[in-house]
Amino acid sequence: MTTHHPRGRSRGRHSRKSRIRVPGILAAALGLLAVAFFAARHLMPDDYPEDSPPSASATTTPDQDPVADEFEAAIEEPVGEDTGDDEDADDGSDDGEGDGSGRDEESGLPESGPGTFQTAPGGLDPVGGDEVWRYQLQIEDGLGLDLAETAAEVHAILGHERGWTADGSTGFRLVGPDEPADFMVRIATPGTVDDICGQYGLDTGGEVNCRVGESVMVNLKRWMTGSPEFSGPVEEYRALIINHEVGHFLGHGHEGCPGPGAPAPAMMQQIKGLDGCVANAWPYDENGEYLSGPAVP
Repeated sequence: MTTHHPRGRSRGRHSRKSRIRVPGILAAALGLLAVAFFAARHLMPDDYPEDSPPSASATTTPDQDPVADEFEAAIEEPVGEDTGDDEDADDGSDDGEGDGSGRDEESGLPESGPGTFQTAPGGLDPVGGDEVWRYQLQIEDGLGLDLAETAAEVHAILGHERGWTADGSTGFRLVGPDEPADFMVRIATPGTVDDICGQYGLDTGGEVNCRVGESVMVNLKRWMTGSPEFSGPVEEYRALIINHEVGHFLGHGHEGCPGPGAPAPAMMQQIKGLDGCVANAWPYDENGEYLSGPAVP
């Protein structure tokens, strides 16, 4: 059952209680303010200098640290499982610096380029056996090399009777820019070769070539001038470049000189010295015998 109280009597009791409690409430509030002021002045930790706001680092949690996040992203991003192969990518013999004009002092060739490439058209007849590897020929923009002529030269090297097709099974087919490829032969400036090979931890020093992943990186300086350790014409040295680096792609490791006066294996790092061997650009001899040497780590 609901109980109703007369309004007049209820208001009268409430009014009398309010008048009695006001002074007590005011006194309590003033006391609380005094305590709070004392705590603010004497009890808070002295973490920051007087009149100075907290620094950004003091309010940043570890999860918000932009420097740490950037560093972690850099080390977590793989540069490639394949560590790559190179003709002598860690010799450090020359840093590739020229006269400051962007061209090599001796050769006059550009030291660096835009890092973009043009791809030669396909259409050449396949060479070799039934185990056909598709490849593209790419040239860095601005080098002045003719795409079609360079592609024909590389294709002739790969199809040479003393090249990798001499095993009777390996074959090569040049494909165009819109076709899938197993690997790419890329001719580029020393700077661009250094950049791409360096992504895999190789130091090409502005001087040499490398094979990383599906890329056979050809240093423009070596392509145009050859090597002081190779006495033959530059065209023959170009064959050594292609055979050596494509040999890495095919799974061949480095080999050493088998003995004084013997042909140097194509998989030998001949630019480092011949060790008594005779310079040679081809993996096979005229009789179809593989020109091997002792394995080199």
